[in-house]
Amino acid sequence: MRILIAALCLTVALPGVARTPASAAAKPSRLGLCAACHGETGMAVMPGAPNLAGQRLDYLRQALKDYRDGHRDVPVMRAAIGPLSDAELDALARWYSAQTPTPAAQP
Repeated sequence: MRILIAALCLTVALPGVARTPASAAAKPSRLGLCAACHGETGMAVMPGAPNLAGQRLDYLRQALKDYRDGHRDVPVMRAAIGPLSDAELDALARWYSAQTPTPAAQP
């Protein structure tokens, strides 16, 4: 009987264990504007826009703050992320750093 109860408990508990790890990045609510140039998965969809997939988290976090605060003078980036909070910038940095770069398609 105890074995049956233990098996039932494991059956109920296992789906919760199989969830995405807490360290995985959640899709940010402000991803849309960034994705227009950098792609949703960080692979640029606009010529000249850099790929962000797999970049270091600390680098992306600082770069976004620098664009927002005017330390990097790129008007389009400042306009795009100017109104974002530190938490929103962090979510974007976490998302893009967690993405896996994919090779570019060959023409």
